[in-house]
Amino acid sequence: MIEAQRATLPPHPSSLTPPIKPTSVALPSARSSYMLIAPTPTLAATCKSSLPPLATRITAARHFRASYLHTSGLQALCTLSPLPFSSLVPSHGSLLQSAPNQSGLRFSGPQQHAFGLQHLTRPASTSSTSAATMGAIATGRVDTTQRVQALRELMAKHGVDAYVIPSGDEHASEYPAESDLRRGYITGFTGSAGSAVVTTSKALLFTDGRYFLQAGQQLEPSVWTLMKQGEPNVPTWQEYLSKDLPANSKIGMDASLISADDAKDITAELSKKGSSLVSIRENLVDNVWSDRPTRPGQPIFVLDEKVAGRSSSDKIRELRDEIKKKSAHGFVANMLDETAWLFNLRGTDVPYNPVFFSFALVLLDKVLLYVNDSQLTDEVKASLSSEVTLRPYAEFYNDLHSVGAELGEGNKILIGKSASLAVQEALGGAAKVEIVRSIVGDQKSIKNDVELDGFRQSHIRDGAALCQYFAWLEEQLIAGKKVTESEGADKLSEYRQSLDHFRGESFTTISSTGSNGAIIHYSPDPSSCPAIDVNEIYLCDSGAQFTDGTTDVTRTWHFGEPKAEHIRAFTRVLQGHIAIDRAVFPKGTTGYLLDVLARRALWEDGLDYRHGTGHGVGHFLNVHEGPQGIGTRAVFNETSLKENMVVSNEPGYYEDGKWGIRIENLVIVRPAKTPNNFGSKGYLTFEHLTMCPIQVSLVDPTLLTQDDKNWLNSYHDEVQAKVGPLLQNDQRALAWLKKQCSARV
Repeated sequence: MIEAQRATLPPHPSSLTPPIKPTSVALPSARSSYMLIAPTPTLAATCKSSLPPLATRITAARHFRASYLHTSGLQALCTLSPLPFSSLVPSHGSLLQSAPNQSGLRFSGPQQHAFGLQHLTRPASTSSTSAATMGAIATGRVDTTQRVQALRELMAKHGVDAYVIPSGDEHASEYPAESDLRRGYITGFTGSAGSAVVTTSKALLFTDGRYFLQAGQQLEPSVWTLMKQGEPNVPTWQEYLSKDLPANSKIGMDASLISADDAKDITAELSKKGSSLVSIRENLVDNVWSDRPTRPGQPIFVLDEKVAGRSSSDKIRELRDEIKKKSAHGFVANMLDETAWLFNLRGTDVPYNPVFFSFALVLLDKVLLYVNDSQLTDEVKASLSSEVTLRPYAEFYNDLHSVGAELGEGNKILIGKSASLAVQEALGGAAKVEIVRSIVGDQKSIKNDVELDGFRQSHIRDGAALCQYFAWLEEQLIAGKKVTESEGADKLSEYRQSLDHFRGESFTTISSTGSNGAIIHYSPDPSSCPAIDVNEIYLCDSGAQFTDGTTDVTRTWHFGEPKAEHIRAFTRVLQGHIAIDRAVFPKGTTGYLLDVLARRALWEDGLDYRHGTGHGVGHFLNVHEGPQGIGTRAVFNETSLKENMVVSNEPGYYEDGKWGIRIENLVIVRPAKTPNNFGSKGYLTFEHLTMCPIQVSLVDPTLLTQDDKNWLNSYHDEVQAKVGPLLQNDQRALAWLKKQCSARV
C-alpha cells in the first residue's frame, strides 16, 4: 500500500537533490551563533569536527542532526542537506548577503529557500520569544520592564487607558509566525494561549490551566500579574476590562487582532460603564519591538488532488452553494488553513503548520486569492482554475472596501466568527456583514475517503517510528546510559525522517521526565534539560506532518519500578481513554457531552485535568483544528461530532512538581452498528488511528472491567498486525513491539 501511494504523492524533500557532503564550512562571522543542520549523525559529526574554533556547545536538533554554535548571541540557520539552497538568517530578522562558502553551499535570505523539512519547524533561538514553538518553555525569564514602559508611552500618545495584546495574528492563528508573537514579546511568556492587558499602572497576563506553571516561571513578577483563568474569582480579560477598569476608560486594540464577534460583545459590556473599545490599526507592540523578525514568505506548493481527494473547484462550488442558501453575496476566508484547504495548496510560512499567508474572498461571480506574488510558482498558478484571480496580499483590505461600497441594499458578505474587526470595518461595518460559523471550517472538518485513507497509512508509518524510538530509549536507559529529554526528542525525529512522505514535525515534541511532565505544554531546552530518569515517569507527546496525513500521539512510560500512585493514576487515565474510544452516541451529540466519559474514572478518585479531552486535526494541515473537539468549554457544545471528523482522545492527570500522565490517540468519527435506531437518528462511534503500544505494566487490571481489558488486548493485536510488517529491518524495535503487544491484562 505504501509503495503504491508513492507515485501519487509529491516527492520527499530528500529526493529533490543529492545530499551535500561538506569538508569544511566557512561562516561569515566567528562572532555569531549558528545552528548547523545536517541530515545524519555522521554528517553532523563532520560539521562538528570542521568547526572546533567556533563551537561552544554541540547537540542534536529535534528536526535534523545539528550543531548549535553560541558565541555573541546572534543566531542563524544554515541548512546543509538535502536541499539545493541553504540559508543563513540571523534571529534579529536582517539578512546576510548571499555568499558561497568552501563547501559549495550558499548562504542566503529566506526568499531563496526551497521547500524542505526545516520550514515546518522553528529554528532554535537564544531569545525567549523565539522559543514559543507550540508552547515551548523558554530558557530563563526575560525582564520586560522597558518593553512595557515603552508601550505605555505609546498608549499615552494614543489617548488610551489600557491596551490589549492577544496571542493570535490577523488570521486568528493559534500558533503564529515569529513575526506575530507580540504577546510573547511584551510578556516573556511563550505559551500558545493567553492575552495580555496593559494599563497605566498594571500589566496582567490571562491564561488557562495548561500554562499556570509555565507562566509562573517565565513572567517577571515585578512587572506582570498572572491571572489564572478558571480559578475562583478570577475574571477573563474581557470581564476585567468591563468590571475592573474605571468608568469611561478607553481600551486600545489592534482591530486586526480581535474578532468582530468578540468586539461586538466587549463593546456592549464596556458601554454599561461609559467605556469604549478604540480600534487602532497600527499595532503598538510592533512599534516598540525594535528587532521584530521579518514575516516569512516561502514558496507555496500544490497538494495533488489525488492526495487531497477533491478538486479546489469542487470545494469552491460547495462553498458558493452555502453562500446562496444564506442569501449572501460572498464569504471571506481569513484563516490560513482555510485558504490552504480550499485551493489545495500548502506552504511553510508558519512553523509546524503547512500554511502560507493569504486571504480569500469568494463571491458569487468571482474568486479572489490574496497572496504575495513572490511565493507563487508556475505550478501553483497552473493549478488554480480560471475563475481564481490572484491579488497582492497587501491589497486585501482595500479590495474589501471596494466590495463593501458596491454591495446593493440588503446584500451582505459572510464572515466567520474568527474574522477580525478590521475585516468588518473594511467591508463597511456591521450592516454589511453577517457573522456565521465558518463555512470553510465546517467543510474542512469532515474528511473525504482519500484523506481518511491517508490518515490511516500515515499513522501506521508513524507507529513504526514510535516503536523504534521507545525500543531504543528503553535499551539505553536499562543499560545505564544517559539520554536527555532533548536527545530523546531528537532521536524520535531522526526515526521519523526516514519515513515515506515525512514533511516535518506537527509541533514541538514534549519530551518530559518526572516533574517536567506536569507542565502540560513543556518542551526541553537542550542546554539545561535533565536526563530521562529510569525511576520517574516519562511523558512523550509528539506528532508529524506527512503529505497524506497529520499525526499527534502521547504515550507515558516508566522504565523502572513505578509507584502505586503512578499505576493507579495511569489506569484511571486509561479508563477514560478507553471510554471515549468505545463510546456510542446518537448523531447530534457534541464533544461537550462526551467529555464526562474521559473524566469519570478520575473523578472517582477525586482527580481531574485542566485541559480539553480532544481537538480536531487537519489533513496535512494544522494539528489543532476547529470547530470540532471534546472538552468542558462551552465552545465544544456548539458543534456536534459528525461522521468523518478527526479528533484527539487525550485525557491525562498531572501532579504539580512531580509527574504527568497522558494517553493520546487520534480517532475518526464513524457510523456505529447498533441493534436499534431510536428516532431514526443514526449512531456514531470512533475508529482509532494511532498505532502505538500502551504500557501494560503501568495498568492495575483490578480497576478495569472485562470490556476495558478486551479493548486493550484487541488494540495491541491490531497495533502489532499493522506496524509489525514495517519493522522487519529493525529487530530491536520488532522485538519490543511484540513484547509490549503480547502483554495481556
